[in-house]
Formats: sequence, structure tokens, C-alpha cells
Amino acid sequence: MGSNQQAVTFLTNLARAAVGLGASATLLNSSLYTVDGGERAVLFDRFRGVIDATAGEGTHFLIPWLQKPYIFDIRTKPHTFSSISGTKDLQMVNLTLRVLSRPEVNKLPTIFKTLGLEYDEKVLPSIGNEVLKAVVAQFNADQLLTERPYVSALVRDSLIRRAKDFNILLDDVAITHLSYGAEFSKAVEQKQVAQQEAERSRFVVAKAEEERRAAVIRAEGESESAKLISDATAAAGMGLIELRRIEAARKVSSTMAKSGNVVYIPDSGSRMLIGVNPSG
Repeated sequence: MGSNQQAVTFLTNLARAAVGLGASATLLNSSLYTVDGGERAVLFDRFRGVIDATAGEGTHFLIPWLQKPYIFDIRTKPHTFSSISGTKDLQMVNLTLRVLSRPEVNKLPTIFKTLGLEYDEKVLPSIGNEVLKAVVAQFNADQLLTERPYVSALVRDSLIRRAKDFNILLDDVAITHLSYGAEFSKAVEQKQVAQQEAERSRFVVAKAEEERRAAVIRAEGESESAKLISDATAAAGMGLIELRRIEAARKVSSTMAKSGNVVYIPDSGSRMLIGVNPSG
């Protein structure tokens, strides 16, 4: 009987110890939190509020129920957003902006108190649209293309200064897409067509001018040739013309002599050359 009572007492004590050990383990587990690489923690205390110090990588202690950790990712993250803005000449432009952002680590308690964990989603689209509209309004639609590097630099500088007001650091800002409205695109296309037509008209005019100059030069050459022939005829008589006639006749007769379909038929009053088909 006594041995049974001892066994019951032992089991009871063992159960109590197990419960106590489990409670201790649970308490210890709830008193620890881990911060991974590339992260920082902000601790909220029910009595003191947000504690100004941030916790770095590793395992840290806290008071259960009284304190609660909030983990921030401090690595650079990309964000992309679009904005439809009006230019100086009242054209609508659709721009897409990509930024690489990260929080200012020593300002994480302030960021948590004012913006919360999703600070970037709350701030970046708003200030991005604000800066894009302000910058684009300073330029005409065509200047956004011809002066794109300057526009991008202006957007980057303005956005970096604006994000600094919210303790956000921007490592890179770039305009990745730029397009115009349908009406402006059609107007640009029509302008290009008109420029091509103007170039074609200028080419036609230039071609006509060159042909006119060539005709003038050819006429001057023929006039000079006729003058030289006239001078030579006046100096040497008609012998030169007769020589040219004989040379032409010899050339014609030589050519026709090589043809098997031509015969020479004399006539009493004139001379004739008649084509004869030998097979006929």
C-alpha cells in the first residue's frame, strides 16, 4: 500500500516538473525573438511606446506580453508605378518610373510611429506622382524625348529630396517607359509624312534644276560646235562637209554590205536600195 502511494506521489511530482518545465520553455521562447540578415527590429513597449533603439541581426530578449517586436526589411527593394501627366503644351504623357529604395536604419522607430511597416507603399507612389507631374509640366511634349537624360536627372534629384523627408533613401531612379496620347502620336505621324513630302518636293525641284542646267550646257555645246563647223567651212570651203558625207556613205554601205538580205538595183533616174527576202 505504501509503495503504491509513493509511486503516485512520484508520478505527480514528475507531472508537475514536466508542466513547470514546459511553462518555463514556453516563457523562454516567448521571451526571445530573432532578427535575420538584412533586417532590423523595432520594439514596442506597452508602457513606454516605441523604443528609440533598433535591434540588429541575431537573437534578442524581450518581456512577454509587455513588449512586441516589429521586423523591418532594410534591403534595397524595387518599386514601379505609372503616372499620366500633362506637359507644358497641354499634351498627356504616360510615364513609368522605377525606383530602388530602402529605409534609413537609424530612423526606423520614427518611420514605424508615423508610417508603419508598409511605409514604402504609402509614400513612394504618392511622392512619385507628385514629382513626375511637377517636372513634366516644365517641358513640351517633344522636349521629353530630345532632353530625356536631363528630365530623368531632374526627376531623380527631386524625388530623392522628397523621399528624404520621409526618412527613405533612394539608390536609383529611372524613367523606364514614356508614351504619348493617341492624338499627339497621330499628329507626330502626320508631321513626319509632311516632312517626307517636303523632302520629296525639294528633290524634284533640285532634279528639275539640274536637268535645266544640263540642257543649257548641252545647247551651249551644240552652239559652239556649230560655230566651229561654220568657221571651219568658211575657212576651208565645202570640202570638209563633202568629206564627212563620203565617210558617212562609206559607213552605211559597209554596214549594208554585211547583210545578206540587201541587193543593189540601179535605176535610170536614181539609185535605190531594195530589201529582198532570198527565201521568197
